[in-house]
Amino acid sequence: MKQTTDTILMIEPTNFCYNPAAAETNKFQKEAKDMTPAEVQARALQEFRQMAQQLEQAGVKVNMIQDVENSCTPDSIFPNNWFSTHQKGQLVTYPMAPINRREERRQDVIDFLMQKYGYKEHVQLEYFEDKPEPKFLEGTGSMVLDRTNRVVYAALSPRTELEPLQAFCDRLKYKLHTFRAYGPTGELIYHTNVMLCIGDTFAVVGMDVVDEQDREQLHQQFQSTGKEIIELSSSQILHHFAGNMLQLHNKKGESILVMSESAYTSLTDVQLAQLKKHINHLLHFPIHLIEQCGGGSVRCMIAEIFKPE
Repeated sequence: MKQTTDTILMIEPTNFCYNPAAAETNKFQKEAKDMTPAEVQARALQEFRQMAQQLEQAGVKVNMIQDVENSCTPDSIFPNNWFSTHQKGQLVTYPMAPINRREERRQDVIDFLMQKYGYKEHVQLEYFEDKPEPKFLEGTGSMVLDRTNRVVYAALSPRTELEPLQAFCDRLKYKLHTFRAYGPTGELIYHTNVMLCIGDTFAVVGMDVVDEQDREQLHQQFQSTGKEIIELSSSQILHHFAGNMLQLHNKKGESILVMSESAYTSLTDVQLAQLKKHINHLLHFPIHLIEQCGGGSVRCMIAEIFKPE
């Protein structure tokens, strides 16, 4: 199993803005009170298109799909929360906590991916939304996958819950490793990919934000799979989105690590040297408004496309 892909999907926003429904559990979001809604959308679109263009120039295949016109889905720019794809031929869709985010799941996008890449099975986990006590699991935001070693890393939270996690692991044959991690106001971090990135040969992790009782087991789990552990500070995680990285590769097979400009400028010389041992290219993008209003960063904007074997 490959850990990285050279093909991704991105959703171009048509109505990006601060989402109060998501902000209840995402303390990374902040309103842009000095800008009109039209200005917020225009700036976000500019940031988005610049990032997509740079990825294409680096040799990554970007499937670009526009959100529906005048959408009511302000977070559609983060498609990795509602679907994931897998080399054994599954496309998985997920139960979303904010009600207005559930409209991001689009049958036309699912049909496009099934037809273009030949996925054989659509695993639908959104039925957890309809239970008497709904449970949530927001894709590869909630889960950071070690695809090679078949391990799911998940920081439990109101948007990353045990029952759908176990359902995912049972269906796709993954081992589950859960822990707790804390955000800027002491709340459970809503998505694991805010503080963890798993690469081919490394793990970038904000161990300082992990519950003290869970740190040693998490450390041992990384070591057992041969990953070099690259630690980030709590400030880098909570104020610069430095944990929200993703490793890809390009058409030449060269490894690429992507992150935001805010994340990149927060890294120390030692951390950069550690990362450069494992990758060929480090790309960073100025997406300051998207990070501020959306409470997510570069990794959240990328849905990986793993073609069926």
